[in-house]
Amino acid sequence: MIISDKWKDYELIDCSAGERLERWGDIILIRPDPQVIWNTPKEHPLWRKADARYFRSKTGGGQWEVYHKIPDFWSVGYRELRFNIKTMGFKHTGLFPEQAANWDRIAQIIKSAGRELSVLNLFAYTGAATVSALAAGARVTHVDAAKGMVQWAKENAAISCVADKKVRWLVDDCKKFVERETRRGNRYDIIIMDPPSYGRGPGGEVWKLEDEIYDLVCACVPILSSDPMAFLINSYTTGLSPSVMKYILSVTVGKKFNGSVQADEIGLPVSSGKCALPCGAAALWSNK
Repeated sequence: MIISDKWKDYELIDCSAGERLERWGDIILIRPDPQVIWNTPKEHPLWRKADARYFRSKTGGGQWEVYHKIPDFWSVGYRELRFNIKTMGFKHTGLFPEQAANWDRIAQIIKSAGRELSVLNLFAYTGAATVSALAAGARVTHVDAAKGMVQWAKENAAISCVADKKVRWLVDDCKKFVERETRRGNRYDIIIMDPPSYGRGPGGEVWKLEDEIYDLVCACVPILSSDPMAFLINSYTTGLSPSVMKYILSVTVGKKFNGSVQADEIGLPVSSGKCALPCGAAALWSNK
């Protein structure tokens, strides 16, 4: 498992009975997590002193129950970066802290390349990977279909002091954008994608990651540069294992450019014990 264990402003304190106990800066949140199927004793005192807790509804969705006043949004830092977060619908905060290890891996590739790299970040959400790549010295094209998420990403770039770097902020359908980039002849040294498990397009089209991921990766191969450095896929889809993603990258990007693929679960250390919580999976092709 790839562990994101370099955080200071985030901490997974404990997890039990379908919930996480987390510290985000100075604020303690309890959020549901379907991976937490064990029912260990909730002995840590902060279980009873949380600032807010998200409760799922039996009819779908859910809501936050706030016990102590918390800001509308606040920021947390990772290394030299900062990110705005807030309590959102469907338990989210606008940041996935387990992805920090992936930010570091891509940043290291950028810094060691010996040249300026062009990065395409698809399904880029609130821009943590974009901000990290900009700070490492790359030029980045950030694409997400949600206008609000792109604006949030711009704010994260501003508070991380990288808003003046070489970046394009685009509100667009990622698959259609890739198809247009192919026709335009634009090329990228690194592609990052974090596609949703399930969704619907503006015309009611159904998106299921298991059905779409192979074709999407194939569509991205023509927009890689002649000397690409990396291709990263993140997944929170239970049925899309690290080995499946490794196979897909191997028979697409790897077939054309050789290199190697690493794939594994990603996770967070649990500070009250010696275990780590699995939080998804990632596959990384690199030219090394």
